[in-house]
Amino acid sequence: MSFLQHLEELRWRLVRSAVAVVVFAIIIWIYQGEIINAVFLSMKDKDFVTFRMLCYFFGVCIEDIPVKMQSTTMAGQFSYALMMSFIGGIVIAFPFIFYQLWAFIKPGLKFKEKKMARGIVIYVSLLFFTGILFGYFVVAPLSVQFFGSYQMSKEIENIFTISSYMSTIISTVFYTGLFFLLPVVTYFLTKIGLFDSAFLKKYRKHAVVIILILAAIITPPDILSQVIVSIPILMLYEIGIIVAKRVEKNQEKESKS
Repeated sequence: MSFLQHLEELRWRLVRSAVAVVVFAIIIWIYQGEIINAVFLSMKDKDFVTFRMLCYFFGVCIEDIPVKMQSTTMAGQFSYALMMSFIGGIVIAFPFIFYQLWAFIKPGLKFKEKKMARGIVIYVSLLFFTGILFGYFVVAPLSVQFFGSYQMSKEIENIFTISSYMSTIISTVFYTGLFFLLPVVTYFLTKIGLFDSAFLKKYRKHAVVIILILAAIITPPDILSQVIVSIPILMLYEIGIIVAKRVEKNQEKESKS
């Protein structure tokens, strides 16, 4: 295929991805009332599943978070309903979007590379949705609980804008999903030679410090929340080292054959 033919194929794959996002976004828009209540506003109630689990297993029980919602701009509710629909469309359509990108890249790979990457769409999608679930059921509710309950004085009432509340939850959940793709990023960066397993082992202590700092930033400032968030991220880093070793081993076999 010529360069222009490649561009044409890429364009149509991007169009298909955009159509999938729009279709799911429209469905979310139609049911926005049910979704905002069940998915977002339920996170400030003591009966939210995360808070019930914390109470049952750790004895950390909370009451309903004393927070009220308001919209301070003319188009505030409309714009965030639109953003919720768009981001939700991307999340739901993620496997299809990644498949389109992979289908564009795959023909340029060698047979062994295709064999090594078999099932990558499933693995990447599972990692992404695991991150989304972790962000939604762990990181976001802990953040809402802390910031919603925190008061410098009883005279100051927490009345959040819908933009602040929604953006906190959506960005936290979405970026956590992306962060769980770390092993996949490690695979490709090792494949192209940017770093190897020895590099990851050498800077493991530095990585731990960075991960703890990230956990402190995206979670409330208490030890339990930071530990809960740090453990899976550290596990992903260790999985990245294993992935890098496997890539190196396969590259050695290819060089000898």
